[in-house]
Amino acid sequence: MVGVLGASLIMVFLVLALQFDSFRDPLIILLGSAPLALFAAMVITFTGFTTINIYSQVGLITLVGLISKNAILIVEFANQAQVEGLSKLDAIRAASMSRLRPVLMTTGATVLGHFPLVLVEGAGAMARNSIGFILVIGMAIGTLFTLLLLPAIYALLASEHHATEALVAENPPVAEKHPASA
Repeated sequence: MVGVLGASLIMVFLVLALQFDSFRDPLIILLGSAPLALFAAMVITFTGFTTINIYSQVGLITLVGLISKNAILIVEFANQAQVEGLSKLDAIRAASMSRLRPVLMTTGATVLGHFPLVLVEGAGAMARNSIGFILVIGMAIGTLFTLLLLPAIYALLASEHHATEALVAENPPVAEKHPASA
């Protein structure tokens, strides 16, 4: 289980590094969201509500993707706010407030959509209960921690983004052309 989960975290990190052209922003995203969501999901397994099986492992990998999406929204908006001229603290504050509703809507849809899996009874219920418990509890508690801890981690680890970085990224410098000798 640890191998698959570790591989999924590394893959998410690498994809985010490509998206952000940075190793720092994916580190902020994963440190600010994934560990606490996974901890909340694992507490459910250790307290006896569910077991660790293939369905709960799929739930853990899904949880990493969903909870990382919430952090991506906040970090991307904070980076854009910095490019527009806000300080790092003002940018993360503005991003957290402007993305609160979409984050809560994503979490609400995920929790309410998977909650019926928690209530299932009958044949195969244990398999469906495990993925349901992992996603419902992991998303609910993980979102709470993401909203509280991600801004602090961003304030500590994020680099300063300036308007010149955005201009260079949009218009890369062209090599000077030398006049051809006649």
